[in-house]
Amino acid sequence: MRHLLTLLTSLCVTFSAFAWGQKGHDVVACIAEHNLSKSALKRITALLDGHSMVYVANWMDNASHTPEYEYTKTWHYVNVDPAEQTYANSQKEAKGDVVVAINNIISRIKSGELTEAEERVELMMLIHLVGDMHSPLHAGHKSDRGGNGTKVKYFGQQKKLHSLWDSDIVESVHRWSYSEWCEQLNILSPKAKRAIVQGTPNDWIEESVLLAADIYAASTTGENLSYDYVAHYTPIVEQQLLIGGLRLAAILEKLY
Repeated sequence: MRHLLTLLTSLCVTFSAFAWGQKGHDVVACIAEHNLSKSALKRITALLDGHSMVYVANWMDNASHTPEYEYTKTWHYVNVDPAEQTYANSQKEAKGDVVVAINNIISRIKSGELTEAEERVELMMLIHLVGDMHSPLHAGHKSDRGGNGTKVKYFGQQKKLHSLWDSDIVESVHRWSYSEWCEQLNILSPKAKRAIVQGTPNDWIEESVLLAADIYAASTTGENLSYDYVAHYTPIVEQQLLIGGLRLAAILEKLY
């Protein structure tokens, strides 16, 4: 318990290198919690020392900046430049990426060989990384570090495209709490939800690759993006947060 609380002491800090920002990760975790069976949620809550998935959803952003977990820095994203077109065709990061990390974490948890403390850390990583996978600029171009090298104006203020998609656009779409986001988005029928969770992380990342390409095309360097931009991408922001939560729940349901 003390170890978990120590790891979480700086949750309020966010870094521009990572996806969705705190609000987005909270939304993904909340949606996942609301789509888990009671038995799975009970096991997960126990593993997290009684805390909710929302409580730990942003842990990994800070952990990746510590010496203990520095090896996970490249796990938050993939790089797919235009000539590569798809993640499958892309040159892979030697230290691992978000797809490799998710697949490996699932395998390690399935193995049953982890201690409780080890599994807790793997679970916290999984909760975060599935959110990252569904943030489009985490399937951005290596040439500009996933949008960190592309500068645009957003309502007159200069922004990195990545940080715009981290938090700014989420807050522009709806100024809701994470629980309000969850309540408003988690309304699909069971049939529709089952369709969304089909496939694998390798399939799902390709959706983010396509969205990233569209966002780059619509976000010209120096252009002043404002109300029309927000209106255009509101359905995408809502969609990605929702499907991230549903797919996280599907993964966890199989594991627990």
